[in-house]
Amino acid sequence: MTIGSGHDAVVIGSGAGGGAVAWQLCQMGLKVLVLEAGPAFDPPTDYPLTTAGWERRGFPSPPGSRAMLRYGDLGTLDPDSEDLASWSRGGFPWRLPSGAARPPSDAGYSHVMGLGGSTLHYVGESHRLHPDVFRRHSLTGQGRDWPLSYDDLESYYSQAEQVIGVASDGAADGRPRAAPYPLPPHPLGPGARALVAAGARIGQRWQVNPRAALSQPYNDRPACNYCGGCSRGCPLGDKGSTDVTFLRQASRTGRLSVVPEAIVTRLLAGPNGRIVRADVIVQGRAETVETPILFLCAGAVQTPRLLLLSASADQPLGLANSSDQVGRNFIETLAWRSTGLVAGLKGSHRGLPADAICWAPDAADPGGFRLNHTTLEAGLNGPIAYANRLLSGHGVALKEALRNQFGSAVSVGAIGELVPDERSRVTLDAQMRDALGLPVAQISSVLTPAALDRLRRMRLAARAVLAEAGAELVEEAGSRDAFTATHVFGTARMGTDPTTSVTDPFGRTHDHPNLWVADASLFPGSGGGESPSLTIMALALRAAKAAA
Repeated sequence: MTIGSGHDAVVIGSGAGGGAVAWQLCQMGLKVLVLEAGPAFDPPTDYPLTTAGWERRGFPSPPGSRAMLRYGDLGTLDPDSEDLASWSRGGFPWRLPSGAARPPSDAGYSHVMGLGGSTLHYVGESHRLHPDVFRRHSLTGQGRDWPLSYDDLESYYSQAEQVIGVASDGAADGRPRAAPYPLPPHPLGPGARALVAAGARIGQRWQVNPRAALSQPYNDRPACNYCGGCSRGCPLGDKGSTDVTFLRQASRTGRLSVVPEAIVTRLLAGPNGRIVRADVIVQGRAETVETPILFLCAGAVQTPRLLLLSASADQPLGLANSSDQVGRNFIETLAWRSTGLVAGLKGSHRGLPADAICWAPDAADPGGFRLNHTTLEAGLNGPIAYANRLLSGHGVALKEALRNQFGSAVSVGAIGELVPDERSRVTLDAQMRDALGLPVAQISSVLTPAALDRLRRMRLAARAVLAEAGAELVEEAGSRDAFTATHVFGTARMGTDPTTSVTDPFGRTHDHPNLWVADASLFPGSGGGESPSLTIMALALRAAKAAA
């Protein structure tokens, strides 16, 4: 059976960008083919959060759900940044030697290949970028301005919120809204309530975090049961991953075809620059797919990899790369986390992950980073993590400490803006090849002194609210020690100048009139700590409407 014809558009990838593109195109009457490199997941089977051993399970990694990667230059551990070293009272009071290469963590670049992409794994924070993000360079001299404004995306933000089902209270956050959130807010958990109270006493304004988790039944999906396992996979379907939202709704139109385990190996351009076909391996079988309109939505690592793999005599640097910008301007997530035990607090392991947020907690660095309540994302929702990481001692003393202190941990996370260093990029690795014999993507990502200074501000703000809450610090970790990124950006950035950007402001590549990009590789900057999924969706909806 061939998959090569009969469609109006092809979408490569099914995550935040690919799912939204497919939905929009189907709504506009086009027949859409989605090619997903990974497998389809079965939530009840693959996310067994009600069975023994749940606490030790992370997000599953079935065969074919992770791309092979290699890491290049990740910088070195400068002795002047030793104060930012990770530590844990109960687990790892060791230090990597100063001057050593910064390694990737065990997670490294945390991504998922599968039907739904990394939205299967994401917590579901649903943030609009602040209007100032779009003109960051004009306001601060740092980073780059975007070639569009907040107003250009506002209606698409609302559309995405309606499809995935975002719950929040609509409190002012500097991001104007033309429509309310579709769902009421979730109740704050014990840890979040402690941070709200402590923050108010020191000038940090904590508020409900917009979350793509249903606070009540919505669009044939059940309400959240507050199991706390969002990043381990949602077995109920209340989390707004694209498999149960955009793709499910697009399938109901009868105009969507989805092929999992379909690995695109190469794109080919015709003499007029249009992409005429994609070469695909479907469950070991070679296929050729026609591409009337092609959307590349594989993420900020695999999107540039495929463009570079598609080099030819006519495009020796790869497709869409006359500017030599494909793979450049890579931005990782700048992150910090501080954890403390609050005497007398009970039940911090309960509730919704990432339920509270604090925007602009540092007046000296406005818009540079945000804080959020991250106890459950830090894995502190069970006793094993307490015993391994937070509590010292052995035997009877450890058991007694666990009985007394379980449910008292509060973790504050911080995510901040990062301006890419010229050494930070995605390239094709010269040595490592995947199972198909193709060069894998190599990630290089170097933290600058400015990034380390921002990490210190993030640490200071996180420690301040924990101290005010009466917490005793027991664990801290951040980007200084290891490359660990759930969000990456910038490797096919948009712009108006074809010599310095890969696509136009809608995501259409400058070099190929029918090739569009709709994922975080478009981002000219990382934003001020906002999670990117909602912006990816909004950009994708806008691009698909323009392409159709």
